[in-house]
Amino acid sequence: MAISNQAKTYPPAIRAALTEKQCQPAAVLEHIDAGDDLIVGMFNSEPLTVLDALEANADRLSGVRIHQMFPYRERRYMHGVFPGLRHVSWFLSPANREAFHNDTCDLVPNSFSEVPALMRHTTKCSLVLAAVSPPDRHGYFSLGTHADYAAALIGEVPFFVEVNRRMSRTYGENQVHVSQIVGWCEADYPLSELPARPPREADREIAGYVAERIPDGATLQAGIGSIPNEVLGLLRDHKDLGVNTELLSEGFVELIESGVITGTRKRNHRNKVVATNALGSQKLYEFVEENAGVEFWPVDHTNDERNIGEEDSFVAINATLEVDFLGQCASESLGSEYWSSSGGQPDFARGALFSERGQSFIVLHSTTADEATSRIVAQLHPGAAVTTFKNTVDRVVTEYGVAELRGSSIRERTRKLIGIAHPKFRDELERKARELNYL
Repeated sequence: MAISNQAKTYPPAIRAALTEKQCQPAAVLEHIDAGDDLIVGMFNSEPLTVLDALEANADRLSGVRIHQMFPYRERRYMHGVFPGLRHVSWFLSPANREAFHNDTCDLVPNSFSEVPALMRHTTKCSLVLAAVSPPDRHGYFSLGTHADYAAALIGEVPFFVEVNRRMSRTYGENQVHVSQIVGWCEADYPLSELPARPPREADREIAGYVAERIPDGATLQAGIGSIPNEVLGLLRDHKDLGVNTELLSEGFVELIESGVITGTRKRNHRNKVVATNALGSQKLYEFVEENAGVEFWPVDHTNDERNIGEEDSFVAINATLEVDFLGQCASESLGSEYWSSSGGQPDFARGALFSERGQSFIVLHSTTADEATSRIVAQLHPGAAVTTFKNTVDRVVTEYGVAELRGSSIRERTRKLIGIAHPKFRDELERKARELNYL
């Protein structure tokens, strides 16, 4: 048992509370009423045994909604199998994308920074279900590789937690005390890893354009994907970089261990690496284990554009699927086919604008993988969701260069974007630009 190995180290009151609240996963049913809104942690914060118990006892539930961002495992309730359970997604993943397209789950548009506030205002926030690390001697469970929206609800909403022996114990504002939970159960399974995609030559070329524009002392945010990781790999000769990011990926680890990332020039959380989640390999999860230099904070703090803007030379690096001549970036849908959600891209794009000498890079390949379609387009495909607004977009980067759009006219934007499109599409793009009277 998670507490038995440390029983002698717990103060009597903590030991008594832990013993009283330990239970089986199915005990979660005792804390759920008809019409409740359950808030479930994302990715490795997803409590597998508790969700298994919900499905096994779904006939006892009525009108219950399960809210979650980026679920890692596909579940039957996502497909509407249980009349008493409805899945509400706040960011689509491969696990629930088909369910959304089949109308068996709902999708809430949002920017990641606003998710805690939106959940407070639009749901009952009845109960938080999350996977956590074993409790420390003071009775605190850690949300481990996550803080996200669940950490923002600590002290406001009751928690039912699954103690996974393999969950990393981390530091920051993601600590849940035994007094703030209604029950806890035990589990023992490996954390899910997010495999890295092998980089393409275009990734390296794009990364080179971004890396050469990052100054010493910059504070970094890098999104998920091979291009951001390639950028980080080119920063080994930089000095005194800082990190305030939504996602802590493996690309940051070497820079931290080698002393490139020190955080000494940051204004907030000086000398600390700050993130709201860590997704990657077991190496990354071992790196954040009891690492006092890394702190996990709720997403309404890490992604708050006001906090981002306080840092000098903030650099945001995020990917998109398509950019039009106005500079609008569609990062979450393929035309009208929804693929994910906004995530933190608009948060960091806006925040970087408020930073002294801040830069926001939107990166993408100039074409689809088969080179059949240009990703620089005259107009976004019908139905495409705009993720980064034209007035916010700063620098757009493909393997053919950097288009600096902020402060540029539509005519200038059009020319700059055609200049970084694949050469075989430039004549056609220019023709369309003239039809639109942009040139």
